[in-house]
Amino acid sequence: MSKFSKEQILTMANEYNVKFVRLQFSDIFGVLKNVAITVKQLEKALNNELMFDGSSIEGFVRIEESDMYLRPDLDSWVIFPWHPSEGAVARLICDIFTPEGKPFEGDPRCVLQRAIADAAEMGYSMNVGPEAEFFLFHTDESGRPTLETHDKASYFDLTPVDLGENARRDMVLALEDMGFEIEASHHEVAFGQHEIDFKYADALTTADNIQTFKFVVRTIAQRHGLHATFMAKPIFGINGSGMHINQSLFRDGKNAFYDPKGKLELSEECYYYIGGLMKHARAIAAITNPTVNSYKRLVPGYEAPVYIAWSAQNRSPLIRIPAKRGASTRVEMRNPDPSCNPYLATAVMLKAGLDGIKKRINPPAAVNQNIYAMRPEEKADLGIGSLPGSLVEALEELKHDEVIQCALGKHAYSRFMEAKQLEWNDFRTKVTPWEIEQYLTKF
Repeated sequence: MSKFSKEQILTMANEYNVKFVRLQFSDIFGVLKNVAITVKQLEKALNNELMFDGSSIEGFVRIEESDMYLRPDLDSWVIFPWHPSEGAVARLICDIFTPEGKPFEGDPRCVLQRAIADAAEMGYSMNVGPEAEFFLFHTDESGRPTLETHDKASYFDLTPVDLGENARRDMVLALEDMGFEIEASHHEVAFGQHEIDFKYADALTTADNIQTFKFVVRTIAQRHGLHATFMAKPIFGINGSGMHINQSLFRDGKNAFYDPKGKLELSEECYYYIGGLMKHARAIAAITNPTVNSYKRLVPGYEAPVYIAWSAQNRSPLIRIPAKRGASTRVEMRNPDPSCNPYLATAVMLKAGLDGIKKRINPPAAVNQNIYAMRPEEKADLGIGSLPGSLVEALEELKHDEVIQCALGKHAYSRFMEAKQLEWNDFRTKVTPWEIEQYLTKF
C-alpha cells in the first residue's frame, strides 16, 4: 500500500508552497539525473504524462528511439529540507517507461525490480543495509575540489580533531528530515573520511536511499565549503572508501538465513546464498566496483576485502557474517564501493545468491584466520582466490558469467560493457605522471 496518493501529494505541495519538483532517475553508471518541473506541471507528472529525451542519458537509447516517459513512484515524494519555505523544492523518484507503456529494460531501477520479482517467485523478499564511506575535501578559491583533507582525525575521533563533525551533523539532520533513520555517524580510518549508516530496508527502497544519501551528503558538504566524494580511492597510501552491503532474505515474514539448529545458527539457504555470491564474485566486481579507480582500493593492505572467502569471525575475507542472529541474521559483502550503481549492484548480488540457492551451491569452509597475514602458498592451499585486479579483468569475468549478464538484462549489459570498455581504453592510452617520473630520464 502506497504512503501517498496523488491527491495527498498535490495537497502537500500546496500546503508547503512547493514551487519546483525534481523528477529523479539514474543512468547506467548510477549518476543521479533529474527533470525539473514547476509545481503547475505536477499533476501532469503524477498522471505519467511527462516525457524526456532518453538518447541524452548514458546507457539508455539511440536518438531514433529517444522518447521516454517518467512514471513517479509516489512513495518517494519528499520536500528538500534546505530550501526556504517561500519557494520549496520537492522530488519524486521515477521509473522509465517506453511510449508503448512498458518498463524500459535499460532503466537501472527496472533491472533491480526484475531481480526482486525473481526472488518473489521463489518466495523471498530481500532486505539491504549499506555502510557508505566518503571523503570531505577543501575547495579552492574557485570552488573546485582539492585533495586537501579538512582534518587530521582518524577512526571515531571527535572535535576539535574531527573538523568535519559540523558538516556531518547537518547531513544527519537533513537526512532525518527526509525520513531516514540514522543508526551511526562517525569519522573513518583515513584523514577526511567519514561514514553515516542508515537503517536497512527492502532492496528497492535501500537503492533509492543510497542515491538520495549521496545527493544529500554532497549538497550539505557544498554548503559547508567542502567537496564530498564517493570515489573509491582518491588518495594513494591511505584507506579507500567502501560500501559494505548487508543483505538478508525473508520468507513468510521470517529471516530465511536464520536456523537456531544450524551450524553457526545459519540456515542451508544462507550457506547456499554465500556459495552463490562466492561463485560469481569475480563477475559481480565489474558492477560493484565499476571504475578504473575502484581497483586502486582493491589491493592487499588498507583493509581491502580482496580475498574470496567467508567468515563469521574476522573481517579479512570478502564475505562476513555479523554476530547478530534471529531477525538480524545477514550476509555482509565487503567489496562494493560507493561509486557503484546501487540498483545494478543489488540486482547482481541478489541474483547470484538466488543462483546459489537454486543450485544448492555449498561454500568452502570458513576462513577464520587473518588472510592479510597469510603467505601466498597458505592461501593457495586453502583455495582462496582473489577478486580481479583491474577493471578490464573484471569485465572479462563478466563476459563469461551468464547469471550476472541475465541479472542485468541484454540492454543494460551491452551498454554497460560498451561504456566501460571505452573507459578502460581511455585510461590505458593516457600517459601518467608515474610513468614520466619512472621512465623519462631512465631511457
